[in-house]
Amino acid sequence: MVSKDGAGPVEQVNHDRDMGLIVKRLDMLDERLDNMDSIVTSLVERVMGRPLVMEINCPNCGETVQVNVTSGVRLRGRE
Repeated sequence: MVSKDGAGPVEQVNHDRDMGLIVKRLDMLDERLDNMDSIVTSLVERVMGRPLVMEINCPNCGETVQVNVTSGVRLRGRE
């Protein structure tokens, strides 16, 4: 039986398979974004407790860039 849009049964199966792959890839992307969110959240929680220094190497020139992130929490000195 031919559908109204002219697609045959084989084309319909391929369309269903393609949709399944798209759904699977979206699920994988969602999981990766959740993992990244967890990492960023833990990093922010750490930064809020104490200062953080990140050193990043530039992929073009190789120069090291130092990024200092400080928190709004005052550090306690030794008593």
